[in-house]
Amino acid sequence: MQARHIAACGALNMFIAIACGAFGAHALKKILSADMLAIWHTAVQYQMAHALGLLLIVTLTQRLLPTTALSKIGITFLFGIIVFSGSLYLLALTGIRWLGAITPIGGVAFLLGWGLLGWGILKQKSPNKY
Repeated sequence: MQARHIAACGALNMFIAIACGAFGAHALKKILSADMLAIWHTAVQYQMAHALGLLLIVTLTQRLLPTTALSKIGITFLFGIIVFSGSLYLLALTGIRWLGAITPIGGVAFLLGWGLLGWGILKQKSPNKY
């Protein structure tokens, strides 16, 4: 996955997160219970944070990390967004509780992505890259 693809995915996910946030605040506020609306907002927050993370890693890796690391981290974040936020969006809309059991898999992907980013930065040997 190239840097421009990851950056585009970050921008697209920011768009979706903002649209979902607005949708939740206006349209779903009248339909969902307070608990389900809170779940919806959690999905929006994590999607937005990791969309920004995608944009951040593109910027950082151009100076600090090889493209292979960028690709691994980007794919890990994208997987996390799909599984974590996606399962919460579906849970909020459908009320199907077993979807909540899938959510932690996305959370682990987020943790793995941030861990890979930190590890990749620390193992770089060239001090003049940053």
